[in-house]
Amino acid sequence: MPLSDPLTSQRSPLARILANGVLVPGLIEVEVICNNHFSADTFSASFALNVGLPFGRIFWASELEIAVQILFSLDACSFVSLFTGTVDTVAINATGGLVHISGRDLSAQLIEARTEETFSNRTSSEIASLLAKRHDLTPNVVQTMTPVGRYYQDEHDRITLGQFSRSTTEWDLLVFLALQEGFDVSVTGTALNFLPSNTATPSPYLITPANCIDMRLERRLTLARGIAVTVKTWNSRQGSAFAQTVTGANNAGSSSGGPSNPQQYVFVSPNLTAGQALNFAQKKLNDLTMHERVVEFTVPGDLLLTPIGQLILTGTGTQFDQTYYIDLVERRLSLNDGFTQRIKAKGSSPRSTSSNQPGAAGATAS
Repeated sequence: MPLSDPLTSQRSPLARILANGVLVPGLIEVEVICNNHFSADTFSASFALNVGLPFGRIFWASELEIAVQILFSLDACSFVSLFTGTVDTVAINATGGLVHISGRDLSAQLIEARTEETFSNRTSSEIASLLAKRHDLTPNVVQTMTPVGRYYQDEHDRITLGQFSRSTTEWDLLVFLALQEGFDVSVTGTALNFLPSNTATPSPYLITPANCIDMRLERRLTLARGIAVTVKTWNSRQGSAFAQTVTGANNAGSSSGGPSNPQQYVFVSPNLTAGQALNFAQKKLNDLTMHERVVEFTVPGDLLLTPIGQLILTGTGTQFDQTYYIDLVERRLSLNDGFTQRIKAKGSSPRSTSSNQPGAAGATAS
């Protein structure tokens, strides 16, 4: 039956769950969590247990493979699929007459698949397409040109993952390749996405405290100060050591001035060129500073927001009023609370960056 939303009573939000293609009756609560962390989206749901065939005690106690699709509607008429995946866990409350299920999207197939293969003569996009088809997923892949065995410079090849292949999953391999290409990898429905980062540019989500059921603002002072990231490397081909440092200074200012010395972070990565070490340092600096400011809030649920996008916060009258990158969207529909969604986003204060110049061969630049 339609469930009322606490703030928008004119809506009639409704959720449906299909298990192995059949509608499951008796839904009490459902939650879908979409994230932006190179990991699976997840779901959980609770049902009345004794709802008749085929979803009685015997089904939940014995079925080995349960495919799940979750659909939401705001008007109880038109439905949007927000999750496709499989059940990982079934918990039965035998005395309370309830069953609780949880699971992951179809990226779970790749996460659990170990690989001993090498792909030195294939490109990243070819590998992504091959693995997608292996698991009956539709490849949504942008073509790449560089064979993954090509290592930094011509005539310096390696077999992808080499000695580590036996302890690597197909998902780990795709994440590794995505990071090398500057891509994102995810599964949406039955499609495997292997695409350049930030290709989707939906309009920013506008939010103010007045529009929220609740809002939490978090600021990490260790990251609010200036940050210096140093990457140290030894390039065996060139026989040279390099250390590249990138510094990011907070432009927001402080009434108390704050410490002048930047927070130091050091990373060691082998066989990089000076240019690659500098790019790696810049990426680490961006990753670290992006956790400086975190905004977390709950609003009435919608069917459009995804973790790939931005939001603009206004109305706090503080330096928290700025643009953030959405990290997580958690939708929850229950008989008691209606349809709500919790959003977590992260961002950095405006910063100016500077970097050193690479040192001479055999020397270390700092």
